[in-house]
Amino acid sequence: MTTTEAATARTYGNLIGAGWREPSGGQTFESINPARRSEVIGHFARGTAEDVELAVRAASAAQPDWARTPVPARAEILARAGRILEERKEELAQLMTREMGKVLTEARGDVQEGIDMAKYMAGQGRNPVGEVVPSELRQKRAFAERVPIGVVGCITPWNFPMAIPCWKLMPALLAGNAVVFKPAEDTPLVAIKLAEILIEAGLPAGVLGLVTGLGEEAGAALVEHPGVRAISFTGSVKVGQEIAAACGRLSKRVSLELGGKNAMLVSADADLELALEGAIWGAFGTTGQRCTATSRFIVQEMVLASFTEQLVARVQKLRLGDGLDPETDVGPVINEVQLRRIHGYTEVGQKESARLLTGGNVATRGALAEGNFYEPTIFSEVGPEMRIAQEEIFGPVLCIIPFEDDNEAVEIANGTIYGLAAQVESGSLERAEAIAHRLRAGSVNVNGGLYHAPDSPFGGYKQSGVGREMGVLGFDEYTEVKLLAYGQREGAGQQ
Repeated sequence: MTTTEAATARTYGNLIGAGWREPSGGQTFESINPARRSEVIGHFARGTAEDVELAVRAASAAQPDWARTPVPARAEILARAGRILEERKEELAQLMTREMGKVLTEARGDVQEGIDMAKYMAGQGRNPVGEVVPSELRQKRAFAERVPIGVVGCITPWNFPMAIPCWKLMPALLAGNAVVFKPAEDTPLVAIKLAEILIEAGLPAGVLGLVTGLGEEAGAALVEHPGVRAISFTGSVKVGQEIAAACGRLSKRVSLELGGKNAMLVSADADLELALEGAIWGAFGTTGQRCTATSRFIVQEMVLASFTEQLVARVQKLRLGDGLDPETDVGPVINEVQLRRIHGYTEVGQKESARLLTGGNVATRGALAEGNFYEPTIFSEVGPEMRIAQEEIFGPVLCIIPFEDDNEAVEIANGTIYGLAAQVESGSLERAEAIAHRLRAGSVNVNGGLYHAPDSPFGGYKQSGVGREMGVLGFDEYTEVKLLAYGQREGAGQQ
């Protein structure tokens, strides 16, 4: 960009060891406000394999002493980080909205998830780690202890630029690992602010490294580095599968949180008012740019017409705009590439003979032309086999699919490669619970939106992922189990 704003925007480096360093290759990239493409948030280091090598080397040197630090002492650092996040919540939320576009109320919630995760993991620092194992021998005691893996690589997406890094970094650090962190290239500044806060909270030099840059460069180098013993990745199925293959080849631990094609099942006895409220948030919150977004509405035929009519009427009233504007309901799409991708799926849906009820266009009126805005879009008369009902669009597009009975609804809901989240709306708790138990998804909610909490495990079935984040299981992802058996030698012949 040639604007004065671009020329004066600050340049940021990579966190390696005790300080911030310029990229070894000398190249930078820009982070742009998706609501106003003329606004450059900053210039950021385009990290290379050499930068990753330096960060891993520093992390490897710092990790043994960090692992020897008592767990409660590690936890206190996380607790201090949580308090700093809390003090700076509004500042961080406004930065997040500028950098990735979500409306300010959602950005505050994103930061709050980071605060909650820091507090939760700090509390875990006083819990037992491992268990006593019954010994077969009189003179031996046996313990199954959870120990750190070593250096962990964390690769995070742009849609939750504070919450998801905290889901990964907080348990990884509490477990005694050093971390090399590669944030998404669309939201590097929020990641840098998080790293600065962890350092301010007392994290020792080298325990956290941060390398900004492109996935195919810095991200790939992090995955392939022999000094990195585990990878935690959130992103697309395609990239996740490539990472899984590489980690399998290199015998590395891997956890993956990937895509979703999530369904809301609306039965004829559902409270339609509550279902409609959930539908608006599920489909258009974060502009549909969530792996947990509700993109398929499987609606019983007896209420199909009424549900559809009311949903369209509500969606047409949603206001597009800058997320910093309190009047905005739906913010921009992250970048122009994704904007074109979303519109391409609208064209696919029309070619598949789905009926476009509203939306379906890039928004270009007035100030919206300055950003990456897409109209909230609804398709009806969608067959469950259509591409728009099978493939993750990652934008403000939803499909309405009719069903006759519960068996058909469950078959449709389970009929994709994904299995991340689902929702059941019914006036009969017994019926809803029966349906919920048959859904192949990592999170299923009855009569309400997706439930998230730091003590609750999150992850998916099938191609939606491997492993779990948050909760005790999220901590376990960053540990190895070591059996310790000690005592006096038994007599000859005993095992």
